[in-house]
Amino acid sequence: MTPMDRFLIGLDSALRTVAGHAHSARPYPPAAAGVTADEDLDRSSRRLSGALMRVNHVGEVCAQALYQAQALTARDEPLQRQMERAARDETDHLAWTERRLEELGERPSLLNPLWYAGAFGIGLVAGRAGDAVSLGFVVETERQVEQHLATHLERLPESDRRSRAIVAQMKADESRHAADALGAGASTLPWPVRSLMRLAAKVMTSTAHYV
Repeated sequence: MTPMDRFLIGLDSALRTVAGHAHSARPYPPAAAGVTADEDLDRSSRRLSGALMRVNHVGEVCAQALYQAQALTARDEPLQRQMERAARDETDHLAWTERRLEELGERPSLLNPLWYAGAFGIGLVAGRAGDAVSLGFVVETERQVEQHLATHLERLPESDRRSRAIVAQMKADESRHAADALGAGASTLPWPVRSLMRLAAKVMTSTAHYV
C-alpha cells in the first residue's frame, strides 16, 4: 500500500468517525449476550448511562485518530498492520457506542472534530518518535482506557445490561491491544509523559460527560 493509499484511507476514516457512520464487523455485544431489550431504566439512570456512553464514544473517536496517525508513521510494515488491526477493533467500539447512544436517546459529543484532531496530532508525534515509543504510547493509553472502563462498569446502573455488555467487551479488547503492543517491543514511557496523558484524559472525559 502506497503512502497516498494510506492517506486516503485515513481521510475516509476521519470523515466516517466525525460524521458518525461507523459500522462494526463483529456482533453487537448486547445481542451476543442475549440482552434483547432495555431493562426498565428510570430517567436518572438513562441520563447517567447516556453520559458515560458519550464519554466512551469520545474515547473511540480519539482511538481512531491515534491508531490512524500511528499507522501512517510506523516504520515497520508488520507494525503498520498491527495498528490497522487494532483500529478495526476500535471501529467496532465506535459503532457500538454510537448505537447505544441512539438507543438511550442521547447525542455524541459536540466537540468530536476537536477531539479527533487533537488525538491525531498526538499520534503523529508519538509515531515520529519511533516505533518503540509509539508502541509504548499504545500500552499506556490502553491501560488507562482499561482502568477508565472498569470505573464505568462500577458506575453504570446494574439494570443497564446492554451498556454493561458493550463496556465489558471493549475492556477486554483494550487489554489485548496493550498486551500486543507490549509483546511487539514497546518501551516504557517516562513518568512525566504518563502523568500528562492522564491529565489530558481527565480533561477530555470531564468535558465529554456534558458536552
